[in-house]
Amino acid sequence: MFTTDILVIGSGVAGLSFALKVASFACVTLITKKKQADTATNLAQGGVAAVLSAEDRLEDHVNDTLISGDGLCNEEIVRLVVTEGPERVRELVTLGVNFQHGAQGEEFDLGMEGGHSARRVAHAKDLTGREIETALLAQVYANPQIEVLEDHMAIDLLLESKATGRKEGQDRCLGAYVLKRSTGEVETWRAKVTVLCSGGCGKVYRYTTNPDIATGDGVIMAWRAGAQVANLEFVQFHPTCFFNREAKNFLISEAVRGEGGILRNQQGLAFMQQYDNRGDLATRDAVARGIDAEMKKSGADCVYLDITHKSRAFLQQRFPNIYGTCLKYGVDISSQPIPVVPAAHYMCGGVKVDAWGCSSVGNLLALGETACTGLHGANRLASNSLLEAVVFAHRGAQWVQNNWPELHTQSLPKVQAWRTGFARSIEENVLISHNWDQVRQLMWDYVGIVRSRKRLQLATRQLAPILAETTEHFHDYLLTPDLVELRNIVLIAELIIRSAGLRQESRGLHFITDFPNKDDQHFSQDTVLEKDKSEE
Repeated sequence: MFTTDILVIGSGVAGLSFALKVASFACVTLITKKKQADTATNLAQGGVAAVLSAEDRLEDHVNDTLISGDGLCNEEIVRLVVTEGPERVRELVTLGVNFQHGAQGEEFDLGMEGGHSARRVAHAKDLTGREIETALLAQVYANPQIEVLEDHMAIDLLLESKATGRKEGQDRCLGAYVLKRSTGEVETWRAKVTVLCSGGCGKVYRYTTNPDIATGDGVIMAWRAGAQVANLEFVQFHPTCFFNREAKNFLISEAVRGEGGILRNQQGLAFMQQYDNRGDLATRDAVARGIDAEMKKSGADCVYLDITHKSRAFLQQRFPNIYGTCLKYGVDISSQPIPVVPAAHYMCGGVKVDAWGCSSVGNLLALGETACTGLHGANRLASNSLLEAVVFAHRGAQWVQNNWPELHTQSLPKVQAWRTGFARSIEENVLISHNWDQVRQLMWDYVGIVRSRKRLQLATRQLAPILAETTEHFHDYLLTPDLVELRNIVLIAELIIRSAGLRQESRGLHFITDFPNKDDQHFSQDTVLEKDKSEE
């Protein structure tokens, strides 16, 4: 049994930024599932979108975000994030993040990406996420108020209602049960405030750009604890993932199209203008659907992204990581087009939070990709995710600091330690891997870029026995990281399917053939789910 002031679950940009801010007045314990750099932040190539130039306007960034969100953005939140964004980006510089400077000595070398009406993406070549992660980690590890526990993963949240039996009023989060991966021991961590920053759920799909840790843990823990979750049907598929059997989940940044990259089919013909009048600079949902349609029409395994009109020197300077990785696998992008396919990339929905990052459960915050703030709506605008993470990390820290006198004095009731009962070790890992593979293929085939009522019904039917079997395994066997993740993957899949079935229209990232048009009269609001008392 352990106690801390603030428990942060996740070590991406949101979790690290938040931890640094609250460490000025509280003790922080930060747990992370794997090694310190294994996060979606670390893989982010594009950059941070913000109005950082005199040639750009806040109103334009707001409008671009609203257009991309396709009628579901919370405009108040959009304006808040866009307005506060520039200060947060410059704060990253003071923390040691080395963004590229402009050729004429400008403060930032601002990139152009799909859906933006101006150059406003601050970047560190094509390794922006790694640059931010490295700088923040250095600050976190140097801070004596922050304890970082690697190879620890949260299992479930501790709730006041379960600890005391009190059912009336808002429930309160008291911390989490945490699996120490190296020993298999389950630790009980109590905290005055718990913050979910555990990323998205890309691993629920067969093809994804996400790291292996992206199994929807934070969203599902919050849902099991009774928190509202919203808009889980809006899964963003990045249109251009490097198509190579040996290269694992390697993303070809949106910025390549921003710098003039052209999508071509197997005949070498540019095709995006057929699907969207913005062509190759259309938003990600439009580009992913265009590629999907082109591949289905031709039967091809991939399409091609052509940036060969740019010089080798430019490509090596602007995209060193992409250039080097593609070359490693036999593609010289200065003379050959890049084979690409769409892949699950970003979860626009998540734990429903207010303007301070607070969920519907007391003392439980959610930040970053784990949260649904209202910024992204039905489709995230490129490079708005890192922006949202730093803005809401700051706002969440402000909320905690403003309420700390009261939060700090709240008593933490005794909670029950984790009980293993008669659980035994799982001896055949195929019991987990088989179900894992089934879920990911099922989601890819039936709940992907283009959906239909029939496919969603089939997905529901086929997922039901897997859900029942996984629940049985969870109760029968001693916990392993794979079993905990499988439990979360199956449940997030079920909630995505349920959300997709509820939205009987096509909007943003959700395209369903039975309802190909947008229906503002009936579906211009969030899809909100909350656990029924009868659910697991």
